[in-house]
Formats: sequence, C-alpha cells, structure tokens
Amino acid sequence: MDVQYLRSKAREVISARYLGDYRVWIKFDNGREGLIDLEDDLWGDEHEALRDRLLFSEFFVDPGRATIAWDNGSDFSPEYLYNKLSHLH
Repeated sequence: MDVQYLRSKAREVISARYLGDYRVWIKFDNGREGLIDLEDDLWGDEHEALRDRLLFSEFFVDPGRATIAWDNGSDFSPEYLYNKLSHLH
C-alpha cells in the first residue's frame, strides 16, 4: 500500500468514553488515543448547548461521520479532534 496514501488518509474515531466535566478519552483508527478536554471549544450556535454537562456526557461515536456526535446534531470533525490530541501529546 502507498505510504503517502496512508499519511493523507483522514483519521476516524473508533471509540470514546466520557471522563467527567468536558473530557473525553478518544481512540482513532490508527491506534492513537488519549484525553481531550473540549471545555474551551463549546461556543457558537452548534456547541453552546453542550455546556450542559449532562448533555455533553451523552455523546456517541457516529461511524457515518467517523467522530463523536450528540443527538442535538452537534459534532466535532475527526480531523479537529485528532489535531487537538496531537497538540496535547
């Protein structure tokens, strides 16, 4: 398989679990995993409602979008989450 293709392939979230507050342990399809704190990212029309911790805690992995999502339609792109994780580690 072409190495350049593997490097350019978009990452997909394959599992995630809630850790309290606005923190999520997230795992990507390439095995990279870790803690992401989304507290500072919950602003704007789409994400403001997620400041409610109960609502935030009810995310799920949406395989169609390859990311975490909420029933109210909110989500974060997998690329955004991957880059956020990369900056932490």
